[in-house]
Amino acid sequence: MSALRLLLVDDDDLMRAGLRAVLSVDDRIEVVGEAADGRQAVERSRALDPDVVLMDVRMPRLDGVSATREIVAAGGRARVLVLTTFEDEDYVFGALRAGASGFVLKRTRPEQLIAGIHTVAGGEALLSPAVTRTVISRMVDHDEPVDPALRRRLAELTPRERDVLERVARGLSNTEIAAELVIEESTVKTHVKRILAKLGLRDRVQAVVLCYETGIVRPGRRGPG
Repeated sequence: MSALRLLLVDDDDLMRAGLRAVLSVDDRIEVVGEAADGRQAVERSRALDPDVVLMDVRMPRLDGVSATREIVAAGGRARVLVLTTFEDEDYVFGALRAGASGFVLKRTRPEQLIAGIHTVAGGEALLSPAVTRTVISRMVDHDEPVDPALRRRLAELTPRERDVLERVARGLSNTEIAAELVIEESTVKTHVKRILAKLGLRDRVQAVVLCYETGIVRPGRRGPG
C-alpha cells in the first residue's frame, strides 16, 4: 500500500523540523512538502496533491483558516488537520467552518498525532470531545441565521438518527454511541452516513458545528434532551 502523502504547514522552522522527525517513525506517512505560510500551503497543496495537510493557524501572508478555505474549495483530495493551541479558539472554529476535518493540540503526544493523521486520511473527522466542547461553546454565542432548508432537512431525521446526531455533536465515537444506545457499531456507522447524506454535510465536523448553531446541542449541556 502506498504511503500517505502529507504537507507540513507551519511558519516556525523548528516546529516543522520537529514534526518531520516525529512523523518519520511511521513509514506509512511520507512528508511530500513543507510550507511556511498559508499562501505557500495553498500553492503547494495544489502542486503536490497531498492526502492530508497538517495546518498551523497563525501565519503570515495568509492564515491557516483562509488557507484551509481555499484548499477545500479547490475540490482536491486533501483533507486539512489543524494544529492548534487552546489560545487559538477563534481560529479553530473558523477553520472547522472553512472545511477542516479536525484539529489536534500542539502538545499532543506523537502517537496520537500520527493516529489522528491516519484517521483524517481515512475520511473520518478528528474530534477531541474536550477541545471541541471548549471551542464551540465559546463561539456559538454569535447568533447567525440558519438556512431554513437545512432546518427542514433536520426535521426529516428519524428519532434514532436524531439520537445519533446529538451524540456525534458531543464528540462521541461510533463505539461510544453504540454502547450508549445499545446497538451495533455497524448500525451507528449506517446512521451517521444517512444523517450526513440527508443534511448534505461532508463529515462529522460539519455535523458538530451544525448542532451547536441550531441549538440541537447547547454549550454546557452534557447529554441529549
